[in-house]
Amino acid sequence: MSDRIDGVEAVLASLGRSPVLARFTPQGLERLARSGGWRSLAPGEALFQAGDPGDAVYVVVEGEVEVRASTQGGRDVRLISLGPGDLVGEMAALDGGPRSADVAALRRTRLWRISRVAMLAALEADPKAAVALVVELSARLRAADAAISDQAVLDLGGRLARLLLAEQGAGGLVSLTQTEISRRLGHSREKVNRKLHDWVREGSVELAPAGVRVLIAQRLEALIGHRLRT
Repeated sequence: MSDRIDGVEAVLASLGRSPVLARFTPQGLERLARSGGWRSLAPGEALFQAGDPGDAVYVVVEGEVEVRASTQGGRDVRLISLGPGDLVGEMAALDGGPRSADVAALRRTRLWRISRVAMLAALEADPKAAVALVVELSARLRAADAAISDQAVLDLGGRLARLLLAEQGAGGLVSLTQTEISRRLGHSREKVNRKLHDWVREGSVELAPAGVRVLIAQRLEALIGHRLRT
């Protein structure tokens, strides 16, 4: 964790990194900065759970959180991870309903809490920011639908392939440990390890010290069409 970030100017800089909040006028952004307060989370600590009241929206300032939901079969599904500048809990904060998913910290995290009342007042005063929030919500819903659909129709290989393709960076490197990958997919580390080693033997991926490297993306893309569970 970096040094403490407590001044209003530092909070303004953090809020300004948000694609939504950056649309506010300087005056509106300053009101949000002055009306909020800090929330700190340890790794694995819950920010809120499904069913909790939607009384606030949060902005990630440092660290990372993960949004999770459960299928009808009781399996946890990772919907999305959110980092600095991202909004958390905006849907329930808008309509005042209960939280629809669980959110927990993946690492030590600091967030800026803005009450529902303060956020609604700011959005009413700034239509451009309201439109930006609608666009962000639409993108979140599409991501959630895709994650739940994958859980229902793709086997382990298909979901693992989709994850690797989505997370790969320069040179095809996916900077996730096998433990992180298995948690995101909701499968045991042993099953993920076996599947990865199958792909290593085929030459599709390699296991590197920094994670998994995708070597032949086309082979993984073909696996996403495989609908039968393993």
